Amino acid sequence: MDFDDSPHEAEYRAKVRAWLDANVAEHQAQSFPDEMTKARAWQARKAAAGYACITWSRDWGGGGGTPIESVIFSQEEAKHPVQSGYFTIGLGMCVPTVMAFADEETKRRFVGPAVRGEEIWSQLFSEPAGGSDVAAIRTKAVRDGVDWVINGQKVWTSGAHYSDYGIVLVRTDPDAPKHKGLTMFWIDLRSPGIEIRPIHQMSGGSNFNEVWFTDACVPDAQRLGPVNDGWRVALVTLMNERLAVGGGGGVGPGDILRFARELEGADGPLIRDPAFRQRLADWHVQAEGLRNTRMRTITALSKGQTPGPESSIGKIIAANQLLDLGNAAVEAEDQFGIVDDPALAPLKGAFHAALMNAPGLRIAGGTDEILKNIIAERVLGLPGEIRVDKEAAFKDLPAGR
Repeated sequence: MDFDDSPHEAEYRAKVRAWLDANVAEHQAQSFPDEMTKARAWQARKAAAGYACITWSRDWGGGGGTPIESVIFSQEEAKHPVQSGYFTIGLGMCVPTVMAFADEETKRRFVGPAVRGEEIWSQLFSEPAGGSDVAAIRTKAVRDGVDWVINGQKVWTSGAHYSDYGIVLVRTDPDAPKHKGLTMFWIDLRSPGIEIRPIHQMSGGSNFNEVWFTDACVPDAQRLGPVNDGWRVALVTLMNERLAVGGGGGVGPGDILRFARELEGADGPLIRDPAFRQRLADWHVQAEGLRNTRMRTITALSKGQTPGPESSIGKIIAANQLLDLGNAAVEAEDQFGIVDDPALAPLKGAFHAALMNAPGLRIAGGTDEILKNIIAERVLGLPGEIRVDKEAAFKDLPAGR
């Protein structure tokens, strides 16, 4: 494991820092009508400079760079107050799937606008009855001539309310085992028969959605991959999803350490409480473990290797630590912990945001239980979980009312 930049990486990092220093200042000085417009402008600026999708070919609007260069840019961009979250799902999960399975005309139509932030994509996999079992989906597509008619419901669809397009996994053969009767399509989310209903979250936001399909007509030309081979297509998306959501974020041990130094309790600053100091030590150890795990990933990327399933470790630890940190800080404030006004709460309400948002992170991109299975089976080499429904026809599987 190498903690230092190579000479080339150090040179690239200096170049990126110089570009960000100049362009972020110029971007922030401009006036925009809303956050979405501002984010699109920043995405377009990055795309013009080759920083939007660094590892993609220049023919597709990327930078023609390496994975480690993409990591370096992300590290440096994170130090600046710019918004790129609207495009993460599309560029990290959906568009790579389109690039892998769509025809040339479709790719030429959609990749460029997505890179420039002109169009936004979302991923429609999860369903109310499926839980974390993607292959258990019940939204169905029935062939009608050259088209397909989709009926069913998706849930927890991030960003669907502001997205233009999406990729959707549906069941096309109920007589086949659950992994073998699926098909993937790309869809226009503004098409007739598609209704998007935002879900009100306990954080006060509405970032997730329910999406209802009622006789929604989708041309066969929008199919990604062969009929009933959607699971193979979905694996490409899921592989990219794990990488996209596994980096963590939000408040960390350093933030709560400063908080503990400043918060006055009955016996002085919280930092003097032995029990709380023990928790600080535990969080610090977790953070160092996360840092080292991420450095292994970065080292693999710098050598041209592909990170393996061990990257699932980072998501489990980071999401749970975020929840623990937020809860500890809010509880430590006693009755003042209910104050979540960013103008009055510590770190502008960041601890409250962590407490409210972390549970969602423990679900997005695979629940804790799913990722633990991945680590057990693919990292530790333990026996696979017994799956009695693997070869049964999907229509014969028991279902709740």
